[in-house]
Amino acid sequence: MNLGFSEILLILFVALLLFGPSKLPALGKAAGNTLREFKNATKGLMDDEDSPSTKK
Repeated sequence: MNLGFSEILLILFVALLLFGPSKLPALGKAAGNTLREFKNATKGLMDDEDSPSTKK
């Protein structure tokens, strides 16, 4: 899925209309935190799969 400059600009314009300029920074921060948590969780899952299992 490739988004060009015009598509990104259109999405930002619609977000500005829907939420207003005062709420956009808070929405961006929340989206960034969500992506960071998701990335950390998936990294943790990948690390668990790569580590050798202990056999009894």
